[in-house]
Amino acid sequence: MNIEFWSPVQLSLTVASVSLIFVIITGVFVSRIMFQSSFKGKTIIETALLLPIVLPPTVVGFLLIMIFGMASPVGQFIEQLFKQPVMFTWWAAVIASTVVAFPLMYQSCKTGFLTVDSEIEDAARVDGAGEWEVFLLIALPLSRKAIISGSILAFARALGEFGATLMFAGNIPGKTQTLPTAIYVAFESGNSSLAWGWVLLMILLSYGMLYLSSQIK
Repeated sequence: MNIEFWSPVQLSLTVASVSLIFVIITGVFVSRIMFQSSFKGKTIIETALLLPIVLPPTVVGFLLIMIFGMASPVGQFIEQLFKQPVMFTWWAAVIASTVVAFPLMYQSCKTGFLTVDSEIEDAARVDGAGEWEVFLLIALPLSRKAIISGSILAFARALGEFGATLMFAGNIPGKTQTLPTAIYVAFESGNSSLAWGWVLLMILLSYGMLYLSSQIK
């Protein structure tokens, strides 16, 4: 198959992979902090962290434009720092994918930490282990199945992100056109054979990741 077919495939895998790095880092640490914390308003914050699961992708895209767009202080700072706006770049696709995939990783990590026996952690603290040692040597290893499962699901979600990416990153072939947007454009233009090729590939990738996630025991 030609470059027209593989270009959005390569970009989607790159965007999802970079997004996954951010999702793993933020998901693990934020869920650990929230798991160990108890303060007034915690439920409100956790609800906000999970909002991208239920918000329409267009709403997520709109909010990202308001936060990172050229009219916002954050967007202007990024433009001054990197000499270009973040909108309509592949980094915009990474940000959109990270935002929508984060809740899946957060929930999986939190579930994993809940399964860790607190007595084991307390015993390590009694033996002189610091919080970082407890986290790195006990909590993470004992939660690895949930973290791996969450990583697979988050990658799949990032790979399939459409609405927020289309609004925030656009649909520039070879630059910001990911698989979901490419499928949409191919269908709209009547190129059903190309659309079918991408659809079947997405089904295969998604099925493989779900199957892999179900095999983690």
